[in-house]
Amino acid sequence: MKRILSIFLCLTLILGFCPGQTAYAAAEWPSEISISADGGILMDINSGAVLFEKNSHEPYYPASITKILTALIVIENCGLDETVTFSNTAVNSLEPNSSILGARAGDTLSVRDCLYALLLQSANEVANALAEHCAGSIDAFAEKMNEKAAELGCTDSHFANPSGLNDPNHYVSAYDMALIAKAAFNNPTFVEVDSTTYYDVPAGKLKQYPDGWRYYAHHRMLRRNDSLYYDGAIGGKTGYTLLAGNTLVTCAERDGMKLIAVVLNGHQTHYSDTKALFDYGFKNFKSVPVADQDSTYSKVADDLTISGIFSGSATRLTVNKNSAVTLPADGNFSDVTSTLDYDLTDDAPDGAIARIDYRYGDKLVGQAYLEATLTQGYVPGAVKQSTDTAETETVAETVPSKAPDKKTEPSSKKTGSNKTSWTSSPAFGIVKKVLIAAAVIGAIGGAVFGIMIYQENKAQNERFLRHQRREKRLKEWGYSSTEFDMIMEEHLRSKSGIKQPGFRERLRDRFRRR
Repeated sequence: MKRILSIFLCLTLILGFCPGQTAYAAAEWPSEISISADGGILMDINSGAVLFEKNSHEPYYPASITKILTALIVIENCGLDETVTFSNTAVNSLEPNSSILGARAGDTLSVRDCLYALLLQSANEVANALAEHCAGSIDAFAEKMNEKAAELGCTDSHFANPSGLNDPNHYVSAYDMALIAKAAFNNPTFVEVDSTTYYDVPAGKLKQYPDGWRYYAHHRMLRRNDSLYYDGAIGGKTGYTLLAGNTLVTCAERDGMKLIAVVLNGHQTHYSDTKALFDYGFKNFKSVPVADQDSTYSKVADDLTISGIFSGSATRLTVNKNSAVTLPADGNFSDVTSTLDYDLTDDAPDGAIARIDYRYGDKLVGQAYLEATLTQGYVPGAVKQSTDTAETETVAETVPSKAPDKKTEPSSKKTGSNKTSWTSSPAFGIVKKVLIAAAVIGAIGGAVFGIMIYQENKAQNERFLRHQRREKRLKEWGYSSTEFDMIMEEHLRSKSGIKQPGFRERLRDRFRRR
């Protein structure tokens, strides 16, 4: 009877039938912003939330903001003290009047010196020389650029050269450029170079400048003595060609919120557009750490134990404590919903078993990963491969656990060939009658809710069982997939005497906020 009342209470809460309960509308997503450029975007670098976008998936010529990707690839693949030799091709295959450092064939500079020339001076012959040094040729480096872009999640872009000079096969969208900049500004070496406002070419390095040469960053929002200086600006990159127009990428930070602004095909308004984007972002939004707000995800280990998914001496699940969501300044974390996605991409951290997606209305405002790690002292393979029920129960008993919490006990049963969903159980029939007696619309809502849960559980269960990563990681921990599920099921039977949802459903039911 207590279980029936519990189910009834959950449904009435969901359907909004609790008397005396006042529903407050979530704060609206701010929208008082416009830019003159053809394309643009404002993204929170910590949460990945898109705060504003205009034609964000349309491809444009990027011009020299391309060099952000070039620098990132070089930093990840080359040592800063390696020597770069300028070839004849590097210095003589440039468009007339393009930005250069002044290097000549045969000159040598360190990778470090080249990176400063690349990002501050926007030197195109330096981009070519770095590409040849890193990949052997400019074409080979372009392949690396496209591979890296795909790795970062870019889908609307293609790169043909390391400098950004005009090419029909060289284009980028504002969203993709934000993803590239996000990765770059998460790299300490890139930030160190790109945040510098001037750099001295050492004496004796270049034939054209035997006494050395000082050059300054082109990005005016970084220079304190410039009228366009923006307080909080960290770094960025300018770009311009006749076909690309003015392009600009900028990163700025205030009050713990770090934003990236991208402007494409601007018309001499790239700086004013960028300022407008930053002012809008810092005024209307806030960054909220997940660990400080969401007790469900900040206590993953306890919740898993309550749900019957035991780490014990074998595995432990954690959530990245640095994860954050971006909300309107007047918004509340209680208005955020979250779901688990088991279809992970290649850029997911090692050990990740699911991704948590946080949403504010229809806006994706942050993500985090559930990661599984072996506990210290555990020896993979120590668990015997056995289908014997008694042995399985003995193994499960060695893992510390708690009894299921009645308040958080999952209400749906595992789906399968020989099991039924809770919507067809006698308990649900009683609840349905109670709901009908209370209100016809309540019963209809409860039934619809039950069907939605059943269908979602079934679809996600099929995807998860197909997921090869689960098989691989369970094998590393010393379990087969069958044995792991059996351990969980048999242990729950021995503890509660009732059948419980399967491994995947328990994860979803435990962590999905409704």
